[in-house]
Amino acid sequence: MLQNLHVKNLALIDETEVEFTNGLNILSGETGAGKSIIIGSINLALGEKVSKEMLRDNGETAFVELIFHVENENTIAKLKALDVDPEDGTVILSRKITSGRAVGRVNGEAVSVSRMKEIASLLIDIHGQHEHQSLLSKRKHLEILDAYAKDAIGDKKDKTAEAYRRYRALKDEWEHSNVDAEERKRELSFLEYEVKEIEDAQLHNGEDEELEQQYRRFSNGKKIMEGVNGAYAITGGEMENASEMIGRAVRELSAVSSYDEAVAGLEGQLAEVDNLLSDFNHEISSYISGADFDDEAFYQIEKRLDLINHLKSKYGNTITEILNEYEKKQKRIQVLSDYDSYLADMERELKKSKEELEQFCSELSEIRKKEAVTLTKAIRRALLDLNFLDVTFEMKFDRTEDYTASGYDAPEFLISTNPGETVKPLGKVVSGGELSRIMLGIKTVMAETDEIESLIFDEIDSGISGRTAQMVSEKMNLLGKNHQIICITHLPQIAAMADSHYLIEKSVENQSTHSRIHKLDQEQSVKELARMLGGVEITDTVIQNAREMKEMAHQKKVDL
Repeated sequence: MLQNLHVKNLALIDETEVEFTNGLNILSGETGAGKSIIIGSINLALGEKVSKEMLRDNGETAFVELIFHVENENTIAKLKALDVDPEDGTVILSRKITSGRAVGRVNGEAVSVSRMKEIASLLIDIHGQHEHQSLLSKRKHLEILDAYAKDAIGDKKDKTAEAYRRYRALKDEWEHSNVDAEERKRELSFLEYEVKEIEDAQLHNGEDEELEQQYRRFSNGKKIMEGVNGAYAITGGEMENASEMIGRAVRELSAVSSYDEAVAGLEGQLAEVDNLLSDFNHEISSYISGADFDDEAFYQIEKRLDLINHLKSKYGNTITEILNEYEKKQKRIQVLSDYDSYLADMERELKKSKEELEQFCSELSEIRKKEAVTLTKAIRRALLDLNFLDVTFEMKFDRTEDYTASGYDAPEFLISTNPGETVKPLGKVVSGGELSRIMLGIKTVMAETDEIESLIFDEIDSGISGRTAQMVSEKMNLLGKNHQIICITHLPQIAAMADSHYLIEKSVENQSTHSRIHKLDQEQSVKELARMLGGVEITDTVIQNAREMKEMAHQKKVDL
């Protein structure tokens, strides 16, 4: 669950910190107090786009941090698969924003926006004010069904996607294989020329590296020989050299070493130097006599490298790539040489691949249709609990024009909200407020199998009131028994159900506007409910009504 939210220098917030709890966390406040900023700051920490307007005036940097405590073993395993290790079950997501730029971190390690979103998707699900509009998209309906049926589907969706990729690759190859005889003849002639060009080069792996090493040695041969000959002249050449001088020094010490042990020791050291220098001179002399820097050898190396580099410019950056390209061209020559046989083989493979894909799609579709019955029944029950008095909720299955990686199903939710009316697509029947409740009903059903521990609802109560609001509050309370719910609301019926109630309020200090959030105790919560009930004037009667609403909500929580 989300344990802690820390926000600094963001919009109207100077700095605030919130400790959330299990169950139903309610956030309320007057219009413009900054409720949207709280959700906006959470979204920022989860990887959403940052705008300069989000920075507080004169704030050099903004900072948002979310601290989660994770208990679900499957979620922990998925996090570890993303290289996130929840130490003691803790995962910390943070973003530091400077002039529109943001750096995201997970447990202190900098991560990309895409990776942060992937990690966040395992920890929290945010239902925004406009998300219910996504229910008008048939693609969203398939997404909901597959999420509900994930256990029944197992790996069949992955197998279908893999079969689709094989089929698509073969189909693309087939569609591009219609080559006339004259074009095949031209291609074959060109391929044969290229193959012969590579064959004639008689390449072998590593040859270019060896030649480049020799080329560097030959191209610097003059400098090498000047240096080597100079060294030899100084150490052992014809003129007075180091070897002769050290030899004389050894003889001088030898004449007096018998008189002093210390001198004898010095003689031994110098004699060792003399021997080493003698060995060095022997080796450098052999190098000079064996050096081969003739122009013909250099020319042949240069010519060979030019040929290899020419082939690299046409067929690959390395000899290995050139040889791989050579094999591909040989295979293509075989295809073009017996094209009718190639087409017949491809047609058989494509037919076989299509039959295999059809089978996978059919099996996947059968599972979906079976699970759709259970899902729509559960959603219907949830909608009845949300004051849809006489509702029919079904799912219709169409077939896509062609196969897709998800199969060939194009399911769509259908609804009827009045007795005797035929079911129709959601967009043709329901209002915005009804869509919001339908999404809540779906979320309730999905939550039974959903491993995400924290759910955020941003004004899910839009467009509802009265008895419907009361029923929505009861549904939110039920959700809060198995998940942490954080809900922004303007309805007292929902706020009364809070396990923890937070007030977001705005104030002006030193001609600067600030938004703050703090947790309310029992009596403060009653006063906030009274404000939500009574509007401008809060009388004793309104406060008493608020207190009774709070008590009734508590009793309802006990009964549920």
